[in-house]
Amino acid sequence: MAIYTYKTEPLTDFNQPENIKKYEQGLKIVSNYLGKTYDLIIGGKRIKTDKQVKSINPSNHREVIGTISQASLEDADKAIQVALDTFETWKDVKAEVRADVLFKAAAIIRRRKFEFSALMTKEAGKPWGEADADVAEAIDFLEYYGRQMLELETIDRVVLSRRNLERNEYKYIPLGVGVVIAPWNFPLAILVGMTTAAVVTGNTVLLKPASTTQVIAYKFMEVLEDAGLPHGVVNFVPGSGSKVGNHMVNHPKVRFISFTGSKGVGIQIYEKAAKVQPGQIWLKRVIAEMGGKDAIIVDQEADLDLAAESIVKSAFGFSGQKCSACSRAIIHQDVYDVVLEKMIKLTKELTVGNPELSQTFVGPVNDHLAFGKITSYFEVGAKEGRLVAGGKADQSTGYFIEPTIYADVKPDARLMQEEIFGPILAVCKVKSFDEALEVANNTEYGLTGAVISKNRMNLERARKEFHVGNLYLNRKCTGAIVGYQPFGGFNMSGTDSKAGGPDYLVLHMQGKTVSETF
Repeated sequence: MAIYTYKTEPLTDFNQPENIKKYEQGLKIVSNYLGKTYDLIIGGKRIKTDKQVKSINPSNHREVIGTISQASLEDADKAIQVALDTFETWKDVKAEVRADVLFKAAAIIRRRKFEFSALMTKEAGKPWGEADADVAEAIDFLEYYGRQMLELETIDRVVLSRRNLERNEYKYIPLGVGVVIAPWNFPLAILVGMTTAAVVTGNTVLLKPASTTQVIAYKFMEVLEDAGLPHGVVNFVPGSGSKVGNHMVNHPKVRFISFTGSKGVGIQIYEKAAKVQPGQIWLKRVIAEMGGKDAIIVDQEADLDLAAESIVKSAFGFSGQKCSACSRAIIHQDVYDVVLEKMIKLTKELTVGNPELSQTFVGPVNDHLAFGKITSYFEVGAKEGRLVAGGKADQSTGYFIEPTIYADVKPDARLMQEEIFGPILAVCKVKSFDEALEVANNTEYGLTGAVISKNRMNLERARKEFHVGNLYLNRKCTGAIVGYQPFGGFNMSGTDSKAGGPDYLVLHMQGKTVSETF
């Protein structure tokens, strides 16, 4: 089959008037189906349940995006049985056919790009640029993983056979039924990547989306159906994480769990998956990405304008609600005051407000729980640092928090150690590059980091000594590109599963060797 070379999906240029009109049209399309109800999808059948939750626009409490049925334990068991039954046929479907489902899904989303972007603006509070990048990344995952699966089909060529004695084959085979627990901050891209990596490798899936972005997940289920995915390969089972989520993680017939979310929940899943349940005949595999406390180092030989811009964009894009977001700026004392002044100026120029407006850079945070947690750090910051920007919040209409900077924060302070997951940045002054690396590595996380420097030896030291899964030199620490910057971190940032990389799909499979004597 002829497959074009993988290329990333281009981002939309919103300087072009026609693209502004298309985005506004996308918002109108989404507005036309606001408030609808959505059912579970198990084996292709829609199932309405007694328990339902409303998805709320985080920019406007009064606006209901949709009402979604929630799965019970019985529903989860039904979905597991359907996934088990479907696995018996799906596992034998040719890789080319499975990959074609992904390619078709990519084409569908590409045609509906502005609708999906607008839906994320409404349901997840993403400003235009962030939502557009999320959709583009989802398309990239589909295109990249489809091609990766086709390449893996040729893996047996690397295994040698002995002439006139034996023929050896080496194949990857799927694992079985997987539980995909997706996050709310990349409600399309990460959900699509996690789900379709499992699907294209021959597994079947129980998809549990984040509680605040379930309509987006449902719309992706519709895309999979339109792309020709057989019923039962992916089953849509939104529900309580503590009840339905835990039940699925513990189930003896579940073979693997793919999770993106907080460190605390990730640890719980890892522990539960490690326990062998009665009737379980395998050790469950966990693919986890659990967050970070990411730092950008600026040395005394840096481009100071680049440094300030990189820090501000990394810290406050999507209100800092990225596991890759810069939440620590570590700056050499010789340039500290100048860079801090530039950062403050750039931060005060950011537009905070309704993400439906094209000029908005900082929208709302996820929900009332996120708002409460993030704003609780204002009191911490008042004790640990010097407030130089922001520090205000308002939840009267939506969950809005100003981009906030605390300067002169000590390396061991809570602001420098705890993942806040919001628009709060701690700035720390250091005396040397040695100290900068020491401070950068002084957390339990190890996801992303960046160094802004013109000093080649400092950059080379960072390559070896800055202990993160994704290190960026002379650029911001967010915005990993599928196929170019495989994404995943060390330590408490997860299992370093490297989404969008050449070995990610293998995590969803197991190797089998067959030798025939001649």
